[in-house]
Amino acid sequence: MPVVDLEISERRPFAGGASFGEVGAYERIAGRVTFAVDPAHEVNRSIVDLRLAPRDEAGRVRFTSEFALLVPAEAGAGNGRLLVDVVNRGRERAIHAFNRTFESDPPGDPAGDGFLMRHGYSVVSIGWQWDVPPDQKLLHLEAPHALLDGREIRGQTALEIRPHRPERTRLLANRVHTPYPAADLEQPDARLLVRDWEDGPDTELPREAWRFARKTDGGALEESHAHIFLEGGFVPGKIYQLLYEAEGAPVVGCGLLALREIASFLRASGDANPTEGFERVYAYGISQTGRMLRHFLYLALNVAEDGSAAYDGLLPHVAGGRRGEFNHRFAQPSQQSLPGFGHLFPFTDEPSVDPYSERTEGLLDRLRAEHPEALPKVIYTNSGAEYWRGDGSLVHLDPAGDADAELAPETRIYSFAGTQHSPGVLPQTTAAGGDGARPRYPTNTVDYRPLLRAALVNLDRWVTEGVQPPQSQHPRLADGTAVPRDEALAPLWCVPDLEQPDPERLWVLRETDLGSDAGEGIGRYPVVEGETYPALVSALDGNGNERAGIRLPDLTVPLATHLPWNMRDPDSGAPEQIVPMIGSSHYFGTTRLGREAVSDPRLSLAERYAGRDDYLGQVEAAAQTLAADRYVLDEDVPTLVSDAEARWEWALRDAE
Repeated sequence: MPVVDLEISERRPFAGGASFGEVGAYERIAGRVTFAVDPAHEVNRSIVDLRLAPRDEAGRVRFTSEFALLVPAEAGAGNGRLLVDVVNRGRERAIHAFNRTFESDPPGDPAGDGFLMRHGYSVVSIGWQWDVPPDQKLLHLEAPHALLDGREIRGQTALEIRPHRPERTRLLANRVHTPYPAADLEQPDARLLVRDWEDGPDTELPREAWRFARKTDGGALEESHAHIFLEGGFVPGKIYQLLYEAEGAPVVGCGLLALREIASFLRASGDANPTEGFERVYAYGISQTGRMLRHFLYLALNVAEDGSAAYDGLLPHVAGGRRGEFNHRFAQPSQQSLPGFGHLFPFTDEPSVDPYSERTEGLLDRLRAEHPEALPKVIYTNSGAEYWRGDGSLVHLDPAGDADAELAPETRIYSFAGTQHSPGVLPQTTAAGGDGARPRYPTNTVDYRPLLRAALVNLDRWVTEGVQPPQSQHPRLADGTAVPRDEALAPLWCVPDLEQPDPERLWVLRETDLGSDAGEGIGRYPVVEGETYPALVSALDGNGNERAGIRLPDLTVPLATHLPWNMRDPDSGAPEQIVPMIGSSHYFGTTRLGREAVSDPRLSLAERYAGRDDYLGQVEAAAQTLAADRYVLDEDVPTLVSDAEARWEWALRDAE
């Protein structure tokens, strides 16, 4: 068994001992789990550099993860299901998503409305990312380093720097993670490139213009293996790429093995397992970790060392069509926009033909050929933001762009129409996003979390009862709802004073060549980019809302135009470009005279609805239809009506 030690450092009541329906109270168990894997085992052969890691006396490679487990306090009170929360950059996310917690919730253990607990789910959050910094609020993985002749490995890596304010010093890491230190400070061959937009041409800055250094608190400049200093300063809105030789290569793919083995360990009952075991195990990954689950499938890792299937079902959420930096030398798992290993073909589950390499491949090929019995059920869910960044449609589109792809029988694909990357909330803000850029317009307010809850229940019924989930819902070429982005922008003349992105400066995904050693997990930088893959989005209706996907009452009984994108605030630089992941909601006027005064062609609220009760009655009818079709749960119909009431009040907040 790869789990060789489990150390519990905390065991306490969850949410202050609150009781959740018939299931009762929950407890939180936290600590560290140590894994020891066989680098020669055939199910581990795809993990880059695992064979170069130090081994224990039994010839196995060890690594340690932090974990947090939520289980019913009373044995046997749960539903026998374990949901593995694949933490996003060390942060626990499943409770927020399924229990609908909010930033305004009290500190401590925000349990939201207790959905997972009321239904009896246990949840384990597992650290898998080597470069998450030490923090009591984050879950971390301690990965072994690959060694050559007993020494740390040196090699080329690439770092993307996207400044949103003037600054001269940057850490050699994505965000504030642990950096790959520069192997030496001189490095005459190191390069710093800059481009004006995502797909723009590169300009190389002179080597004498920058150095491996940082400013101290006292203002002095000191040499640093962990920082870059640019004398003229990094310009907000521009995109920099640093190419340099790093030293010290952790086996990043151990995170994938931690994800696999924690499921197998907790599924089986045993003396070391702090639970009674589970009948079914599912994994939920959001954004970064949704892409990780796609990578997990591609590498056929759903088979544990003992030959059992690790997961019965997967829920990759807002992952789009990419994979990520989860299994190559000098990988940065939080990186997602820099062209690299995460941008490689294939994108679809079933085999498709790459129009450029002419290679035929699908994400599930290896698992289907080698371990068909371990194929999990998979429900992919995406917001409109993943489509507008250029890769969302590749999940269900032939990569040549001329046909809808065949979908695997084990999968469903749902796009959540009119939504941004994260669930929308009130009040609207223009706060900076996760990457630091500020949006120009107030954020999108569509809260799609009821759709996620239904997806989880449908996944469970599919696995346990064989009940097929409702049909996939996403933009399609066949019915004209999948269109190029410039075509989707055309109808938006209906939104007054809306600045639109420059179609030539939108994100794209290109053919990517990482060099002759890419098959061994060793990249060559900068990558050589070739032809562009198609980037299609949903067509829009007369209100400027998306036509394709699952349409919540926000779109079918609308108060606003809900866009999956938002423009960059000029203070963040590059105002002609979109902010990644953030959408915008543009509410209708309240009266005809009011909308005509600002030349808004969209009907006002007074012209659409006889009043609040008329509006909420239409919302309830639309919610009931979604529930009948099983895209939302019956129990969430009142939730959708309550959310709609809050948005009605928001839309009328400035009315006289």
